Amino acid sequence: MSRGFVRESDQEELSIVPPRADLPSGLVNYVTDIGYQELLLERDNMIYERDNLFIPDENEKRITINFINAKLNLLSNRISTAKIVIPSKQPKSKVCFGAEVFFSVDLDPQINNYKIVGVDEANIAKGKIAFNSPVAKIMIDKKVGDIAILKLENTEKTFKIISIRY
Repeated sequence: MSRGFVRESDQEELSIVPPRADLPSGLVNYVTDIGYQELLLERDNMIYERDNLFIPDENEKRITINFINAKLNLLSNRISTAKIVIPSKQPKSKVCFGAEVFFSVDLDPQINNYKIVGVDEANIAKGKIAFNSPVAKIMIDKKVGDIAILKLENTEKTFKIISIRY
């Protein structure tokens, strides 16, 4: 039936599904083994939530199920395109995906650290940055003692690699 012949009160409001973390087209969806397990757990939790909904209003329940299914479709795409990289199998002498990098910025003696992970794993509050972030990109392939330069609009930041851990 054409939507033109449906009562206005019967039309469902389309849910806006927030996108997952940005993964530009053509970029490989690298994940750590831990990140992959987190994606699977997220999927299982969504399925459990969907299958155990208790919403008495059938219309609201259908809208909620459709929303969860849309989020599951995005997540399933990430899972199916994931390429697992085992950090412990990376070369120990240089910064690669999965590395925890210890560094100083400019002349500040404070040591900072980030772990380079997949886009869905990235969480700056937990010290995890995505492999396609500007900071991770300048550090990839660097060795202990190397300098990585991040060019900003009006200045540059220099990152000195202090140590690398997998």
